[in-house]
Amino acid sequence: MSKRIGIITVLVLIAANLLAQQKLSYPEVEKRSYELFLDKEWVELIRFSKESVDQGINFFYLQVRTGIAFYNLKKYRTAADWFLMAWENDQSFEWLQEYLYYSLLWGGRAGEAGKAAKNFSTALRQKLKIPEKKITRLAIEGGYSFNPDFNSLKQKPHGRQAGVEDNYGEAFYLKNYHFETLDLSHIITPGFNLNHSLTYIGLNREERIDWGQANSFPVKLNQFHYLINPDIVLAEKIYLSPSAAIIRGNSDLILGGLSNNTLRFYYNSPYKYSDYIFSAPVWSHFGNLSPGGEINFANINDESFLQLSGWLTLYPLSNLNFYITPRIYLKSDEQNKLGYNAFGISGGMQLGPVHLYGQYLNGEMKNFIESAGYVVSNFPGGSKQKLSGSLYLPTGKKYQLVFRFISQDITETYQVYTNMVKSSSVEYNYIKHTLTAGISWNF
Repeated sequence: MSKRIGIITVLVLIAANLLAQQKLSYPEVEKRSYELFLDKEWVELIRFSKESVDQGINFFYLQVRTGIAFYNLKKYRTAADWFLMAWENDQSFEWLQEYLYYSLLWGGRAGEAGKAAKNFSTALRQKLKIPEKKITRLAIEGGYSFNPDFNSLKQKPHGRQAGVEDNYGEAFYLKNYHFETLDLSHIITPGFNLNHSLTYIGLNREERIDWGQANSFPVKLNQFHYLINPDIVLAEKIYLSPSAAIIRGNSDLILGGLSNNTLRFYYNSPYKYSDYIFSAPVWSHFGNLSPGGEINFANINDESFLQLSGWLTLYPLSNLNFYITPRIYLKSDEQNKLGYNAFGISGGMQLGPVHLYGQYLNGEMKNFIESAGYVVSNFPGGSKQKLSGSLYLPTGKKYQLVFRFISQDITETYQVYTNMVKSSSVEYNYIKHTLTAGISWNF
């Protein structure tokens, strides 16, 4: 029995000795991590750093070296987290400040980069060309949207399908529209930017009235859309980007009337409208994930509603070379109950100097809000699907070109009125295509 106990004791001592040999010490971690850093063994340095941290050894220079390893592998989002840990320990080194700034900027956290830079020296800020309180971006963009089914729609027997007979039937067929947008961004204070956007839309439709006989009238609509959007970094990595958008529009509609209750005639009737949208998106960053949510209060086409959305952006490469964002939208109904409204998925990738971005939306998109009130579907009708793609191409040091293509299905209604009361209707569908191009100046 004593012999067996002795053998067990020896085995326990050997196992303890092996464990003691495997456990790292501070001097060993300092020496080994520095050697790996000098040899630029970035992958091995990252592995060794993880092992050290798992054993409770985590100090300033290990954090810095690990951050630089991720940085050289272009994993900027992960590098930023290591540099932020080191930054909390010591903010005096300018080389660390530079690494921190670029890892945040190239990792999609520009607001935090600007906020951190307010603590940098004047010389370093000038070296990095960090903008002060001034205009940072000016952009213009124009687009043309058209309905390729316009001519065929005009020939459709919508009146007969809706049973108009001797009643009053009306439809508005979209022909085309053009828009021009001016964007301006400027810094109020580090971590607090202010964006403005003004858009004009000139829309052409054909109004069809069946009232005893078929009649067609061209209709011009003018719309202005102004948006103001502060972009604020709260705390360490909480972003808040509220916005307010006001939409004003006017048009001359054609209406039918009766003279002496017998003779039919048509007259112009000025039509004006005003829509508004208040949005409050908030999001954050956790490693290679960025969750967010948005709340919208709006009144569009005389309909007041609440729209909510939530999303999660994934950066599988830990940088902006590829990212994808699934997003779900909820909307209140006439009984003020929230329910599923739409689903969207978007993403982007970097191919050399060219950046590609795409988005797909599917759902009940009537009076629909995208991008914190920047894109609003407030024209009559609804949509089930929307597909868009954008190409960003830098030119020179301060300029960037953008080209977009958007395709969206639209459903509108031919409406019949009996004694000025809606009595029946029929839906019609078409595809709307949009082409845009623009240029931005980054100061």
